[in-house]
Amino acid sequence: MRRFLWRGLASVCLALGSAGVVIPGLPTTPFLLVAAWAGSHGWPELEHRLLAHPEYGPLIRRWRESRAVPRRGKWVATGLMAVSIFTILVAPVPVWLQWALPAFLCLVALWLWTRPEA
Repeated sequence: MRRFLWRGLASVCLALGSAGVVIPGLPTTPFLLVAAWAGSHGWPELEHRLLAHPEYGPLIRRWRESRAVPRRGKWVATGLMAVSIFTILVAPVPVWLQWALPAFLCLVALWLWTRPEA
């Protein structure tokens, strides 16, 4: 049963990460990080395939080794968060959301920029 749950989580995250490749604004790498982590618990073949991927494998390994995020990734994530903040501020949404989401995304950006780059 545990293996089934780990594989389910890995599959959902892999699907979301794959969708993030073609859907603007949907992050890819965080979902692939979780998919590799879940795969290490219940689907070693998937974990191996993700680590061997020519584009995402090095990012996953770098995260596992030193919790590092490339500078380009930080800039892209920060830019997308800025677009999200602008969008939420001009959208007809509840006022609490216009305050809460920008505050949350600013904290995420602050955390992201404190990660090493190597």
